[in-house]
Amino acid sequence: MERNYVDIMVYNILDFGAIPDGKSVCTEAIQRAIDECTKTGGRVLVPAGSFLSGTIRLRSDVELHLEQGSCLISSLDEKDIIDYFKDSSHDNGVDGWEDGCFLFALHERNIAITGTGVIDGQGRKVFYDDDPEHAKEGSPLAVIGFRPRMSYLEDVENLLVSDVTFLDSAFWTLHLAGCRKVRIENIVIENNKRGPNTDGIDPDCCQEVIIRGCRIVSGDDSIVIKSTTPMYKRYGDCRDIIVSDCILSSNCSGIKIGTETYGDIHDVTVSSCILKDCIRGVGIWSRDGGEIYNVFLDHIQGNTRNFCDSMVRTTGVCNWWGEGEPIAITATKREGSSKLPGRVHDIQMDHINITCEAPIMLLGETYAPIDNVSITESSFHFTNQSGKTEMIVDERPSERGRYPVKATCKMLRNAQNIEMDAKIVVDDSMKSMLNEP
Repeated sequence: MERNYVDIMVYNILDFGAIPDGKSVCTEAIQRAIDECTKTGGRVLVPAGSFLSGTIRLRSDVELHLEQGSCLISSLDEKDIIDYFKDSSHDNGVDGWEDGCFLFALHERNIAITGTGVIDGQGRKVFYDDDPEHAKEGSPLAVIGFRPRMSYLEDVENLLVSDVTFLDSAFWTLHLAGCRKVRIENIVIENNKRGPNTDGIDPDCCQEVIIRGCRIVSGDDSIVIKSTTPMYKRYGDCRDIIVSDCILSSNCSGIKIGTETYGDIHDVTVSSCILKDCIRGVGIWSRDGGEIYNVFLDHIQGNTRNFCDSMVRTTGVCNWWGEGEPIAITATKREGSSKLPGRVHDIQMDHINITCEAPIMLLGETYAPIDNVSITESSFHFTNQSGKTEMIVDERPSERGRYPVKATCKMLRNAQNIEMDAKIVVDDSMKSMLNEP
């Protein structure tokens, strides 16, 4: 967003009646400040203090700026949260749309969310241990009550999100749908790692996206690049994505492409990232017809491990997807679907150095082989970090599901033109479950 910082108009939400007590609902005051600001362009200022609000609709040419010491709190009262698509003809069949969202934008330009303040989703009020006496480390929490997503930003051109801390999301944190020319820089996402569906950043059919210098803790994928059906129909391929210099910790994948792959996803670069206790490091999952290609990853380091094999008793959901794989690339049919997955090809990785406890997986099918993948100048240290006693392969969501194996360190199925130049070290703790290469 281009601005003249000398002449910028500033709209302080206090001047519109916002009360910084963290209890009074300030939706109307904040929205009036935004609606006035969009007329001239400028900055809506959230000063130090705690401000509770329902759904806020962001508008063109508005920078929502959170000062140091400010906290913008999402209401969890259903009457305060708007689902703008609920009663419209707009196709809202987007995974995770249920229950509306806190920050919303649709068909806008030049939006920024900046500052060193906090946006609080209050996820701590919707997650709980359904069996605290027997809960294992990392086991998914159960969910109670209403939980909106922290944001849903669709068809925004020129979007900047910088420096802000997103705290304790109750559902997806930053969902970008069909956005173009996006910069997400130096933000912190600090969610409950046991909270289901607390994704970090979800670029969905977006183009020209830069994500850099971010620290993300999430109970689902930290950064997940996808192509859902309605977004692909409206905005086309997901492409030209750069992720760099991030620290990622997730009870699913640190970096993931898929599983929603209705349209093509291509020209993606991921570099210089650290993975901390992720269940899966890099996941590329083709399920729904779109091709995935021209993906480049380099200088990724850290560790992956399994956390639990427990089940949330109240929901019947079996643990998180993944078993501690450093790299998992799969192309297979989605469970219950006759649709063939798209091709996965031309994937290049180098300088991947990960401590892990499940195989490197390149798993295609005769109808969808994995093609032209290189993993070079890399190293993988297999050591039992979680106390696991058997090796499981997890291909969910798929017809194959989750199944025990006696695996090698590198599992290939219907994979062709594969180059793998990597140092493999297997500790004694893994040898009963994992054959040395």
